Parts: sequence; structure tokens; C-alpha cells
Amino acid sequence: MPQVSAVRFPYASYLRVYEPLGAFPEPERGHWERYAHEAEPPAVEEELRARLTAVLATPPLPAPERESADAFVLWSGDTPLICPWTTRLRCWEALGETAELFPPTVLDAALPPAVRERAAADHARHLVRHPDARAWIRQAAWSVPLSWFVLVGDEDREYDRGAEDEAPLLRYRTPMAQARRRVARGLRALRDSVAAADPSERGVRQAGGPLVTSLVDVGRWLEEFHPRALVELDYGGLVHVLPPELLDADRSAADVASGIRALGVGDDVVAGEAYARLVERWRAVRERQFAN
Repeated sequence: MPQVSAVRFPYASYLRVYEPLGAFPEPERGHWERYAHEAEPPAVEEELRARLTAVLATPPLPAPERESADAFVLWSGDTPLICPWTTRLRCWEALGETAELFPPTVLDAALPPAVRERAAADHARHLVRHPDARAWIRQAAWSVPLSWFVLVGDEDREYDRGAEDEAPLLRYRTPMAQARRRVARGLRALRDSVAAADPSERGVRQAGGPLVTSLVDVGRWLEEFHPRALVELDYGGLVHVLPPELLDADRSAADVASGIRALGVGDDVVAGEAYARLVERWRAVRERQFAN
């Protein structure tokens, strides 16, 4: 389990996909098979430290010069499941989100426009050479997107308060097939609810529209992976923002499932209650993003 001091920043959550070796073509398959059996799998904080080291360099490196050869490894019996870091690709993709997270003056000071433009050009060239490039990991700063909770169930929840010198851990793990079924059911219920809503209303049914868009996006992403893969939703550094009593009581996946079921049967009261719990829980976390 990661040490508290190692993952203080950034406060981000992660959605990861772990695939069986059969999902990888050669020579990647051989590399990951040797890696899983011979290497000591790196901990979560090691990947974070590598990215922060690059960003804090002088001049800053928005993306590594080479793609990472590391991965997270889970074992299902004697079978390894691999989640490649793809740090370089993820850094490029994250550059497109930075403008929404920071004021222009702060962004320009941390990553000057020339640095960002050069990274964007490198990303474009990479996509021309590798049109099927994809990341096995998604991340979100200061929150967990509601669409991610649709993929998992309360029965998938794993919570460990951690010992005195260890960080808490809160995550969900579920088979890919189950995650895809939940996406399909959730989209069906949400679309029907949004379609039935009065356009003049600004209630929870209308709030389902953005969730549909986000869920379609994450559902398409899941379709790129092996059907026997495993999906993991990890609170990551957010465990340091939420106090233990709130982590203990956090049942966000159950609230999302309850809200979607209620919308599916037209029960706006129950759906509204679930939505209110989620909004209140995560507003307190997001507001800390702008705290001094």
C-alpha cells in the first residue's frame, strides 16, 4: 500500500484497465510476460513520481521523450493482467485539459506556450505513426466523474483505512463484461429519462444529459479492450482530501446506481435524493482545488 508522504499530490482519481497477455500483439506480449514474471511491479506512487519529476524539470518536460516500458500488474490465479502506464501518451492527452484547470497566467508560467505547442506537434506526429494508440489509464483531478461510478457496483468496493504510517485505500474492481453491461443499462435508463423530461424543467432528469455524454465516451473507451480485462476505479490521492469518516461512509457507486434505477422508473424524488448526496459529497472535494 502506498505511503502517505509519497502520494500527496496530485489529488487525482484513476480509471484503469488490466488486460490478459493474449490482448497484446508480439513483441509487446513477450515483453509484458517477462515483465510480469521477472520484474518487481512498481507501486502507484512510482508512476506519479516519474510524471511529477518531468513536469518540475527545468525547462519543464510536458511528456517524456520515450514511452514508458512499465506497467501495473494484477494476478488472477496464475494469470497476469497488465495495465501499461503509457505515460507519454497520457501526458500529451492531459495537455488538452490543462487550460480548463488553471488561469492562463499560471499555465504559461508552468508550461510556456512554446513548450505546449512543441508537445502538441509531437503528439500529432505520434498519432500519424500509431493511429490506434490508446491509454489504459484515465485520470481526473479533484473528483471522480459520475460516469465512472456507473461501471462498478457497491459489491466491488474495497476500503482499507490504513495503518498509522500508511495511506487509506478506496477502490472498485469489476470484470470488463460486467462494466460494459452496466454502461448499457445506465445509458438506456438515462436516455429514456432525458427524452421524457420537459425541456422547460431544470431538474435531475435534465442533469442526466451531461452524464449520458460522459458515459458514451467511457463506454467507447472500454470497447477497445479485451472482454476478459478487469476495470479498476481507484480514488488515488483523493483519499488524502476526504477525512476517514467520510471515506468510510462513501457509497458513491451505490448512490449512482440508485439514482439511475429511480430515473428508469420515473421516480424523480429518489433520483434527486441520490443526486443531492453525490453533489454535496464531491463539491467539498472540488472546492479544495482553489484553496490556498
